[in-house]
Amino acid sequence: MSDVRNNRREAGGSSVITANRLLDGRIVWQVAEGDWSPMIKDARIIPNAEIEAAIAQAAARQQADGLVGVYGVQIESDEATPTPVTVRERIRAFGPTVHPDFTPAAELEAHA
Repeated sequence: MSDVRNNRREAGGSSVITANRLLDGRIVWQVAEGDWSPMIKDARIIPNAEIEAAIAQAAARQQADGLVGVYGVQIESDEATPTPVTVRERIRAFGPTVHPDFTPAAELEAHA
């Protein structure tokens, strides 16, 4: 069965696997089989030719790993840190987007 959530995979590209932890709903990224991290920078990069099999393995273990909603995410191939192709997945990986004009000045200074 093909992963229907992401049908934009390039044949020569790469993907990562993501899910949500049942305990707290946190977004996690597969580092290795049975090992997950809340940071996409730690994610295992998988060639798209192998991603469906990797998703099937992760989905088969999701209950044992305390996860729900396992699926693959296409990433940019030229980035040092895995960066999802779609805006939705970028928000899941890096947090919400807020234009600087709408961010309180104190927050901007704290992140400078």
